[in-house]
This record gives sequence, C-alpha cells and structure tokens, in this order.
Amino acid sequence: MADGALDLDTVQAFMRERRVDGWLLHDFRNTNPVFLRLFPHTGSTRRHVTRRSFVLIPCSGPATLVCQSLDEGAFAGSPSTARLERRVYTGWKQLHDVLGSLLGPHSAAHGPALAGSGRARRIAMEYSGEDALPVMSITPAGVVELARALGAEVVSSADLVQVSAARWGAAARANHAKASALVAQIKDETFQFIGRELAAGRTILEFDAAEFVRSRFQACGLEWPDGPIVSVNAHAADPHYEPSTRTPTPIRPGDWVLLDLWARLPGDENIYSDITWTAYAGTRVPPAMRKVFDLVREARDAALRLAQESWKASRAQGKSAVQGWQLDQAARDVFDRAGMLAHVKHRTGHSLSAGALVHGIGMNLDNFETRDTREMLPEIGFTIEPGLYLSREAAESAFGAGTPSFGVRNEINVYVDPREGPVVTSCVQDDIVLLA
Repeated sequence: MADGALDLDTVQAFMRERRVDGWLLHDFRNTNPVFLRLFPHTGSTRRHVTRRSFVLIPCSGPATLVCQSLDEGAFAGSPSTARLERRVYTGWKQLHDVLGSLLGPHSAAHGPALAGSGRARRIAMEYSGEDALPVMSITPAGVVELARALGAEVVSSADLVQVSAARWGAAARANHAKASALVAQIKDETFQFIGRELAAGRTILEFDAAEFVRSRFQACGLEWPDGPIVSVNAHAADPHYEPSTRTPTPIRPGDWVLLDLWARLPGDENIYSDITWTAYAGTRVPPAMRKVFDLVREARDAALRLAQESWKASRAQGKSAVQGWQLDQAARDVFDRAGMLAHVKHRTGHSLSAGALVHGIGMNLDNFETRDTREMLPEIGFTIEPGLYLSREAAESAFGAGTPSFGVRNEINVYVDPREGPVVTSCVQDDIVLLA
C-alpha cells in the first residue's frame, strides 16, 4: 500500500506466486471494509450504493468493476475506480451471466496459472473456512456459494488483504515514528505526574491520570478513538478495564499501575502507536510483581526473536516467513513452561495498519482466540503484547497469602522492513517504572 493507492502490480505478482487466478471483492451497501479501503469514495462521505457491487482483480491484466445500473453514477468520477474496466448489469440473471463470464474456467479473463486446465479457477474472496479468521469472514456465504456454482474454487484472500491494504507506505511509517516519539514522551510525563501527586500527598485517581494523557494527546495534536487505560492493582487484571468517574479508584503508595495508551497523527492513512507499560508506586517492587513482569518481558522477547530469526532464515533459504499463530505460540510457550498459561486472557498481538481502527486489517499474533495462518509479510506492522492477569485467588495460590490481584502487559510495536526484517518502532520497557 503506497499511502492509500492500490499497488496493482504488487498484488498481481503475489497472486501469480500463490497460484491464485483472481480476487473477487464483493460489497453490498458499504459492508466490506476491504472493498472500501481499496476503492474509496472521494470526499468525506461513503459512496452511496444500494445494490451488489464486485471488483475482479485477475492475476494479470486490468481489473473489472461489476455494478448495477442504478449505482453506476456512484462510481463515476472516483479516482479509485476510474481505471477499472466496467460491466453493468440490471437484473439478477444478467449479473449471473456477467460473473459467469469472468469466473468460469473457460473465461477470456483466465489467468495463466490454470489456463486451459479445464478446472475451476482459484478465486480469492474475503472468506475464512470454518470461520477460522473472523476478521476475514466478510463475504456472505451465499455469494461464496454463487462463485462456486459459477465454476470457481474459492480460497481466502487473507494474505492478499495484507499485501494490498495492510502495508505501510513511506509517509505512514514516518508519521508512525513521529507518533511513537510523542506517545513515549506522554507515557513518561504521565508517570511523572502520578509520582508528583503521590509525593505531594494529594489524592490522584485512575481517571485523573487518564485525563492527563488525553490532555497531552490534544496538546500534541494527536488523535485517539478511546482510552487510555490506567488501571490499579486488581483493575490491571482486567485487560479492557477503562477508568471513569463511576469507578473513582485512587492510586496510593504500594499500588501496581498499568498504563496502556494509543494515538496517531490525524488521518486514516496514519498508523497508531500503541504501547503498554507498568509501574510500582514505591521503591521496592514486591517479588510476585517482579517475577510476573520478568515472565511477560521474556514472552515478548521470545515472540520478537522468532520473528527476526524466521525472517533471516526465510531470506537465506528462499521460503515463507513465520505465521501469526507461531509468534503467539512462542510467547505462550514461555508462560507454559512457567506454569502460568492459565492466566493468559488474550492473543499476543494485533495488526497495525492504516484505517480508522487501532487493531488493523493484517496479521494478528494469535493461536489462542483463533489460529492466524496469515504470514508475516514485508511492510506490515503489528504489536507484541503478551500479558498475565491474576485474580486474588490465583495470586495467593502462586505467591502466597496476602498477594493482591494484579496484571502485567508489555506492549511494543513492530514493522517488517523489506531489507532489515522486523524492527521495533516504539519505546521498549525492560524494567518496572518506580513512581516514588
């Protein structure tokens, strides 16, 4: 993705390499985020379409837009669709005829991979067998069935989505670096703010610290959709806890504090910086918190090490690099060996890509909630954020009576540089912050 533009040559080369004859994108009333990402409407509003639309990207040659006659005007004048060949239909029988001519095994648009084979063409769609990757279960089952009835062998477009929509352009990478520097600075300022308030003997709430973060985001010209997370002790054992005036929880000496914050420079082509750090309001960290922190840091480093080593091996041996589930498993293995696997509540990381959402459209580090078989490809980004979350009962069972409930998460951002491989783009926490 070159900062919002579909790189057709790169996508088609990837399709030929994977022996995919075509990529059929379907949209109905702006319900396919991949379609909208690759073929956006000009202006501030979404394209007004009321009928089914398709784009077929063959593994070579021009792409084709299929739209209903009532919607033809909605695609006119848009730079993203102006370069597409156009097939217009009126009724459903004509739609089936048009799709059949594009998808059938003997179509004129046949790609070279299976040309003349008499077999169904391999067509990628936003589809995931058995819903293995829910983020890719976008195309309605009926549309998948229609493609198969018209002679197509349907495969998942999951890695095609990465190549086309999840890659960082040069501007996005530069702006991510700027955002990361600001987010790291604001993280430091927030911990310093908490420390000053504690030293002065003033009451400071989780919500006060979150408000401080938001004020600094605004002052630095960043945008954020929600958050941040500031959670103390047992609240830190809830990965999605968010402070509010309804839960006026103070931060006191001897407390464990988790800070998770994410922001970016304005604009949907920019990438969020998303980090999580932990701190202790005192001078001597309790052994339980120290041990769990060290385990989480070790799990983070294990996933990063596998990413970097697999990249080097793939380049040396000419093979594919690691998949998302394998990176998750590397972190989980650390917890398993330590007997702490029961305290994992989420996957090890999520995609970072352009778009409105913090969690991007590319590979997740996941062999827990799903088995993410998407590959770690050049120019994509992701977080590594393993965590352990202990209830009071679990904490006392592991570390003795009186150990409070707490959670530890350690989050970094990674970009897969085409030359260097996976590089860390955020600040990195290697020791617990002391707030006293």
